[in-house]
Amino acid sequence: MMQVALVTGSSRGIGLATAEALAQAGFAIALNGPADDAELHAAVKKVSDYGVPVMAAPFDVTDSAAYELQLSRIEDTLGPLTTLVNNAGVGVLQRGDLLDVTEASWDRCVNVNAKAVFFLSQAFARRLLSRKRDDEQFYAIVNVTSSNAVAVAVQRSEYCASKAAAAMISRTLAVRLGAENIAVYDVQPGLIATEMTAPVIESYRKRAEDGLTLFPRVGTPAEIGAIITSLAAGKLPYVTGQAISADAGMLVPRF
Repeated sequence: MMQVALVTGSSRGIGLATAEALAQAGFAIALNGPADDAELHAAVKKVSDYGVPVMAAPFDVTDSAAYELQLSRIEDTLGPLTTLVNNAGVGVLQRGDLLDVTEASWDRCVNVNAKAVFFLSQAFARRLLSRKRDDEQFYAIVNVTSSNAVAVAVQRSEYCASKAAAAMISRTLAVRLGAENIAVYDVQPGLIATEMTAPVIESYRKRAEDGLTLFPRVGTPAEIGAIITSLAAGKLPYVTGQAISADAGMLVPRF
């Protein structure tokens, strides 16, 4: 039976790279974006070139009322879901002093980066537990958080808080779902060149070259996609509840 993955926030960046890597590994893919727009359809076409079943699944990840309809639609088209990649995420509305953080920016980060991860994972898990599953199949939730789940970026405090919450959500899901043979992972990317990081990535590229990361460079979405695909395909057997620091050793303590 083919594995079927929903990848949220997969119109571009890490999400699209993940969808491509999963497709290369033989997964059927539902690509998600907040709107049924040209960007999402271009992503679907790109992933379709790998020869696996692919569909667009446009919905706002913060709209929990839409989950059941959307998950049913995916399964009616592609088959039973086996894999959820919670990749959709947002940054702060404005970098600056945490004493100036607005409720709007806080709520946006928490709602997308943490609340949606919890409740979409809940809906996905309930669906899996409601049916008989293939003992030979691998089932997984992969949450994409951030190095800022651990390391403070004081100008983006609300983002850090939301990613730390998502990291804990990953652990709680792992504890609850382990007995059900559903693996849960937390991938924590570091300095990755994406559309979200474009305004600041050049400054970080220089810092990486100067020793901020052990590999003296920034990472690519394709590298994160490869990590997520390895996890989703069960290439790390007997592992769950773990945070994978995809940060080129940036957070390794050093003297």
